[in-house]
Amino acid sequence: MAEEMRKGLNKDGLTNTFLIAVFLCLICSILVSGLAVSLKPMQLLNKELDQKKNILRAAGMLEAGSDVGVDGRTVEQMFADFNVRAVNLDSGEYTDFAVGYDPIRAAADSTVSIGLSEDDDIATIGRRENVSLVFIKTNETGIDKVVIPVRGFGLWGTLYGYLALENDLSTIAGLGFYQHKETPGLGGEVDNPKWKQGWQGVQLYDDGGQPAVDLVKLRSPANSDASRYEVDALSGATFTTRGVKNLVNFWAGDLGFGPFLQKLKTQQMQASVGEQH
Repeated sequence: MAEEMRKGLNKDGLTNTFLIAVFLCLICSILVSGLAVSLKPMQLLNKELDQKKNILRAAGMLEAGSDVGVDGRTVEQMFADFNVRAVNLDSGEYTDFAVGYDPIRAAADSTVSIGLSEDDDIATIGRRENVSLVFIKTNETGIDKVVIPVRGFGLWGTLYGYLALENDLSTIAGLGFYQHKETPGLGGEVDNPKWKQGWQGVQLYDDGGQPAVDLVKLRSPANSDASRYEVDALSGATFTTRGVKNLVNFWAGDLGFGPFLQKLKTQQMQASVGEQH
């Protein structure tokens, strides 16, 4: 009987070809799944390392394309100066968060985020998470820098990045984007180191405490009040320029990190008064 079955099975026939294809697909699926599972921890570590690098670059502590800081320390050594805290964006208070918490993923979940009206949503993000993360660099005297995540729509898609503030929580230390879809040579100039340097020293808030960053084609006189808030617009990239301006001001405002930064400023002032006494 076995001999009859062997003779009846044509090795060049459609059935045999199909069985071999199924077998090979099964083997490949097992191999790919196994590799995906085994490589996942490495992928997560690389993602975490990349996040740290982008935060350090925004804070002016790491040169583009380098894994060594301006002071010669490694990424891990420099990032050890930062405390990662979760912030309730409505109250501005610190809160607890689970390891691996992703604010961007949370923004897509209606149970832990809010929908934004057209008037409020100047950054065009649709929804805003209730809880986000901040990265606070400290030194022997207290807060040195605060880095907040920012995002908003440009021309072709959402720009994702980090905004770093000096210890006065009003002066911009740096801005950098780690993901975007803007046109190379136009909106893609958000990656240009020279343009990014123009953000250093810019004032985030006006005298009334409102976000006031403005991207302009023609800068105001150097000694004028308006020049404190101005950054060069991106040449030939009107929509990207508008998007960057809006996203920075949104995340600095009442619906973003504004309440948190204001509370932090108040705490610093109270601590300073306490030291004087």
